[in-house]
Amino acid sequence: MQNLNRRNFPGPQYPDKIIQFGEGNFLRAFIDWQIDLLNESTDLNAGVVVVRPIDSDFPPSLDTQEGLYTTIIRGLNEQGDTVRETRLIRSVNRELNVYQQFDEYLALAQDENIRIVFSNTTEAGISFNPDDKLDDAPPASYPAKLTRLLYERFTHFNGATDKGWILIPCELIDYNGDALRELVLRYATLWQLPAAFVIWLEQHNTFCSTLVDRIVTGYPRNEVDALQQELGYQDTFLDTAEYFYLFVIQGPRWLEQTLCLDKLKLNILIVDDIKPYKERKVAILNGAHTALVPVAYLAGLDYVGQAMDDQQISRFVEQTIFNEIVPVLSLPKDELNSFAHAVISRFRNPFIQHQLLSISLNGMTKYRTRILPQLVAYQHQYGKLPMHLTFALAALIAFYQGKRGEEVTPLQDDEIWLTRYAKLWAQQQAGEISLMALVNDVLSQAAHWEQDLIAIPGLVSLVTEQLRAIQENGMRAALNQYCFANE
Repeated sequence: MQNLNRRNFPGPQYPDKIIQFGEGNFLRAFIDWQIDLLNESTDLNAGVVVVRPIDSDFPPSLDTQEGLYTTIIRGLNEQGDTVRETRLIRSVNRELNVYQQFDEYLALAQDENIRIVFSNTTEAGISFNPDDKLDDAPPASYPAKLTRLLYERFTHFNGATDKGWILIPCELIDYNGDALRELVLRYATLWQLPAAFVIWLEQHNTFCSTLVDRIVTGYPRNEVDALQQELGYQDTFLDTAEYFYLFVIQGPRWLEQTLCLDKLKLNILIVDDIKPYKERKVAILNGAHTALVPVAYLAGLDYVGQAMDDQQISRFVEQTIFNEIVPVLSLPKDELNSFAHAVISRFRNPFIQHQLLSISLNGMTKYRTRILPQLVAYQHQYGKLPMHLTFALAALIAFYQGKRGEEVTPLQDDEIWLTRYAKLWAQQQAGEISLMALVNDVLSQAAHWEQDLIAIPGLVSLVTEQLRAIQENGMRAALNQYCFANE
């Protein structure tokens, strides 16, 4: 079987125009995949230089395959059909290890063709290390590495106003572009760099905040032999991902022309503010996940896909999204409904085995951040409580009893909640407190909920009723009673 490289598989190669901090699966199946599509169908003509931001030789360098690798995109399309799309990615030119090739790294700043910098150094990557120094080769933190590179560009081109960069971080923190800019400016101050450099940074470089959305399942370890036989070559960087993707960039409109988005329609949005898109994702995608987990798990299911194949549970999820979450969000309803339908398809993806228990981590905080805002908004907007969202809360409290029938449930949350629930459920089982007192105690923790849930009319009594039905009649009977009674 042939090795994957440019000699065995010749094809287009593009000039260096993009720097990418991060060599991981996500960027390769998200950013580099999209750049490859644009290169193929437009005159973007942009090659990517990958910079490995940490001092590690694992995984091996992409240079071992001369930048080539294969993506396999799998899932359900807009029509609900199962699709699988294989693509040989040619957008990556080479990979640099900044710790071993620091001079080559600095030379990137001297290339006038390079205009864009992407990054995904994990949430911890956008951080400040006061011990980083200008003459470190390299500094430890990603923002310090970037500051050093930007300063090299500023000095090499004598502060030319047309040599600034477009910086597009993909790290999963709120307003990541703003956060990265502030840290670069902080390093400029720490290192006492010239005021002219700070002005150039602020006026002639564009820091964009982003929202990225795609499940990348990475190297298909259990399928690799069969896939390589099918492809006809060995690829140690095979990268699998779901069909859905979304890239929201908060930045100037001229980015559409810079990225050639006017010539190929991708699911990339250039917007003035990512906030409503973030709220949409958290409320619909993450909120539905959080509502689903305790309901499906206590109904005897273990995987998201399994739950979506269950008629009763899938109906609960769909009604939760379309009847109680979408109506209280601020984006246009057609956009919200389109995204919601995509979420349902993503949940049904037969190629992703997503364990419910893995999503259950820190469920109390997830309910507060992902579901509670919609519960409160619904109550304010309609003057009544949303039956499915309150039921999800009752199911969550039942979940924290820590058992499913005779099976012990491995709970993962802050110790304060694990201790509180263990005590409350022990007291309730011993007859020392009522079920309503248990619910009242959970909902009265204002420091956690960041508001007084006891003050929401009828919430304690409704959640108590729903929890009692779950305890006495089982999850499925309780679902029918409280979520489907009027059908």
